[in-house]
Amino acid sequence: MVKQIEIKIPALKRGFHLITRHILESLPVLPEQGIINVHIKHTSAALTLNENADPTVRSDFEKVFNHLIPENQPYYDHTLEGDDDLPAHIKSSLLGNSVTIPISNHQLNLGTWQGIYLCEFRNYGGSRNIVVTIIGE
Repeated sequence: MVKQIEIKIPALKRGFHLITRHILESLPVLPEQGIINVHIKHTSAALTLNENADPTVRSDFEKVFNHLIPENQPYYDHTLEGDDDLPAHIKSSLLGNSVTIPISNHQLNLGTWQGIYLCEFRNYGGSRNIVVTIIGE
């Protein structure tokens, strides 16, 4: 069995946002076992799995990424879409555009402290489209 759905995530401010609940509420009944792939269709935002309990992890992620990949660098050529655009593309490439999670007993088999993050790297990124592919028996 393969199912695919597309989910629209409303515009979020710049930062790292837990979207696990939003994803789960949009899913059909999951198979007994399988895998799910969650893919974001954008080049200036990313997805990752990380800490789902302490919100300071998400704010620290934002600080670290802004320190590693600063805006307004004189050596950037791609600047027509704003000071945050090229850094957003680089950050997105570092984290990636999809996560794959096992399905066990009709549920995402995430660790106790794992959640799905939408990593919004633009100041005004707008809504984001996510494709979820479910593969299972």
